Amino acid sequence: MPQTARLLNPVLIVACIIITVSFAVRASFGVFQIPIADEFGWLRSDFSMAIAIQNLAWGIGQPIFAAIAEKVGDRRAIILGALTYAAGMVLSAWSVTPFGHQLYAWLVGFGIAGTGFGVILAVVGRASSDQNRSMSLAIVTAAGSFGQVIGAPTAEWLLSFLPWQQVFIIFAVAILALILTLPFMRAPQQVSRAELEESMGQILGKAFRDPSYALIFLGFFSCGYQLGFVTAHFPAFVTEMCGPIQPGGVLHSIGITTTSALGALSISLIGLANIGGTLLAGWLGNRFPKKYLLAAVYTGRTLAAAAFIVFPITPLSVIAFSLVMGSLWLATVPLTSGLVAHLYGLRYMGTLYGIIFLSHQIGSFLGVWLGGRMYDQYGDYTMVWWIGVAIGAFSAIVHLPIRESRPAVAAAS
Repeated sequence: MPQTARLLNPVLIVACIIITVSFAVRASFGVFQIPIADEFGWLRSDFSMAIAIQNLAWGIGQPIFAAIAEKVGDRRAIILGALTYAAGMVLSAWSVTPFGHQLYAWLVGFGIAGTGFGVILAVVGRASSDQNRSMSLAIVTAAGSFGQVIGAPTAEWLLSFLPWQQVFIIFAVAILALILTLPFMRAPQQVSRAELEESMGQILGKAFRDPSYALIFLGFFSCGYQLGFVTAHFPAFVTEMCGPIQPGGVLHSIGITTTSALGALSISLIGLANIGGTLLAGWLGNRFPKKYLLAAVYTGRTLAAAAFIVFPITPLSVIAFSLVMGSLWLATVPLTSGLVAHLYGLRYMGTLYGIIFLSHQIGSFLGVWLGGRMYDQYGDYTMVWWIGVAIGAFSAIVHLPIRESRPAVAAAS
């Protein structure tokens, strides 16, 4: 009980609320893929490009918002992020051209950065003890998965009786409401004296000279590619490629009567399975080398994606893939962020993780963009899947040479 009391604190609770809402909205965009394209007669790649830009802006904005948080305060950075996020959603609701959606996607992406992992994980990391840090980071990451569980079905439900424009406005209001939670987020600075004396430039220079930092950066690319592609295109992929829902079957009996509903359900199942997978990753991260755990996660993803595309795509295979992929979905986040904190300290953890997260979002941009481009060109997503398999295998290998020992100068106190 005392250990639990130290683990659960107001900072962690508020962080979970912010991540849940931010990720619920972010994870829902794939559900809007077909309604928006059908209303305006756009190519699939038009709206895909908006989602791709959103992911790229998220990656670019992550180290920027992390640096803002470390210079002027976490809560100010989160407020700026929420305002930017909501503005992007409102402006997108009134846009009727692909260019408009792609332009306002920059605001949405920067808003996600200001309310996402780069800022929030750094706050939680500083507020946690060494013993609880890995699990605390996992709990916040799992909260993002819970947002994914509720985001896509909520969007699908709202779209059943509201136009997509009004759904965007509702989501904007939910994002703005996050500001009301910030008075409870006061994180102590649990950093060493040496870390306080080092400047951001010194810490960044140290990291950039370390080959392990470069390997972490490269390895996180495939995580973004796979997550970006699946989040943006999997609901549409399932709608078009999956076999019919059998009347009288288990899915039909719980109200899943169309492949469109199954597509939304698949995103929720990924998020649901990931809650357990992420918490397990956080628990294991305190007990085993993080680089080997990351290699195992990427290997599992690679095998799951290869098996899914090789075998016939049925409602059962969609559910099985969603559960397996979900258990590995964001398990990389507490391990990667925890590894950064372990190697380079807590003082500028947000900025250092934010830079690595840029690699994740470059991968996400390519996964989303290539999905739409190759679909328009070839009529299916097969090539995009196999690219994901190849870079997943690359990430599994590239983590193995990482030296998981803190540089001597950073360890000084």
